[in-house]
Amino acid sequence: MTTESWVHVSSDSDFPLQNLPYGVVSRDGSDRYVVVRIGDFVLPLEALVVTGLLDDCAGLTPDRLRELFTVDTLNTFMGAGRDVWSAVRVRLTELLGDASYKPDVEPLLVNVDVITVHLPIEVADYVDFYSSLDHAQNVGAIFRPDSEPLTPNWRHLPIGYHGRSGTIVVSGTPVVRPCGQRKPPDDDAPVFGPSRRLDIEAEVGFVVGVPTELGQSVATTEFADHVFGVVLVNDWSARDIQAWEYVPLGPFLGKSFATSVSPWVVPLEALSDARVVPPIQEPQVLPYLVDANPWALDLALEVSLNGDVISRPPFATMYWSPGQQLAHLTVNGASLRTGDLFASGTVSGPERNQRGSLLELSWGGREPFTAAGRECTFLEDGDEVVIRASAPGRDGVRIGFGDVRGQIRPAADG
Repeated sequence: MTTESWVHVSSDSDFPLQNLPYGVVSRDGSDRYVVVRIGDFVLPLEALVVTGLLDDCAGLTPDRLRELFTVDTLNTFMGAGRDVWSAVRVRLTELLGDASYKPDVEPLLVNVDVITVHLPIEVADYVDFYSSLDHAQNVGAIFRPDSEPLTPNWRHLPIGYHGRSGTIVVSGTPVVRPCGQRKPPDDDAPVFGPSRRLDIEAEVGFVVGVPTELGQSVATTEFADHVFGVVLVNDWSARDIQAWEYVPLGPFLGKSFATSVSPWVVPLEALSDARVVPPIQEPQVLPYLVDANPWALDLALEVSLNGDVISRPPFATMYWSPGQQLAHLTVNGASLRTGDLFASGTVSGPERNQRGSLLELSWGGREPFTAAGRECTFLEDGDEVVIRASAPGRDGVRIGFGDVRGQIRPAADG
C-alpha cells in the first residue's frame, strides 16, 4: 500500500496521505464545495466526479456520486455508510499516492491559502458529555471541597446534556461575550450583565453519519458503523451564568451561546493506529455499557492562550469511551440523525498542566496562572484560544486535526 504522496507534504504537516480529512470550503465568494485535504492543498471531490476519477468507486453510479459530492455539506456522504466511506478513502489514497495519477489530479488541487473554511456538516443534534475522571474530580473539589468530588452516579453512566446545535460554529468565528443572570456569592439577588468568568473546554467531538430509527439503540460494538469521523471542540462556558442557572436542570444559557469545532473531519479509519486500552472502570458497568472493542484514542491535545501553551490534556485518560457515550445516548431509544455531534466533555489529565479548562487551571479563579505576560484566571476581551491535537498514525506518521480557534469579542450590550 502507498505510504507517501506525490503531493509535497511537509514533515510537520497535520495532513499526510494517511490522514485525508474532509471539509467544506469556498473560494473568492463562490459556492461551497466538499474537499479532502492533503498537506497545504485541498482536492474538490466534485471535480473528481466530473472528470470520472471516482467512477466505479464502491460500485456507485455517476449519478449517485454526484448526489454525494455535488453538494455543500458532508452530510449526504456521511449518511452513505461505512462501506462507501472506506471505498472512497481507498480510491483517494490511490489517486494521491500513485504518481501515475499526477497529470490528471494535480491541476485540480487548490492551495489552502486561497480558500475559506466553513462548518463541514449540517449539525443535527448536539450532546456534550462529562467523561474525564480528572476533570470531574477537579470540578467537584473546586465546588464541593468538603464533600466527595464525584456525584454518586458518575462511575455508573456517562453524564451528558443536550446542547444547542444552532450555535455550533466553525473555527475562527469570533465569540461574543455572553450576557445573562449572575449572582455573586455575597449578593442577595441576581444581576444581569456580561459574563465575568468566561471559560473554555478542550474537547474531542464525534460526528455521526449513519442514522437510526426512533426506538432503536446502538450497541458499543456498533460505534464504527455509525460514527464517520472526529473533530476538535471548544465548548465555551460562562461559569458565572452556569453556576446560577444549572440547579436543578443543568447547563443552559451558560453553554448555548457558542461551541467551536475544527473545520476538518478526520475519518475514523485514519485513527485506527491511535487506539489504546482505556482506563479500568470500577465498579463494573451495566451490560449495555460494556465496551469489548473500545475506540479509546491516544490523542495529545494542546491549548494555547494568546500564543502561549497553557495545557496539554491527554485524551487517552478519558474514563468513558466514545462507544459507551453513543450507547448511553441511544439506550432509551433516542434516534440518531446524520450530522449529530457528540463531544467528550473537557479533557483533563492528572497534572496541573494537563487541565482542559481555565476553571481548573486557575482553581476556580483562586490560583491565577501566567500566560502571554499576564496573570490569568478567566478570559478577557481580545483573548484568542487555540486548541490543537495529534495522534499516532499508520507508517509512523502523525495525524493532525488542524486547530479550533476563537477570539473573544466584547458583549453585545457594550
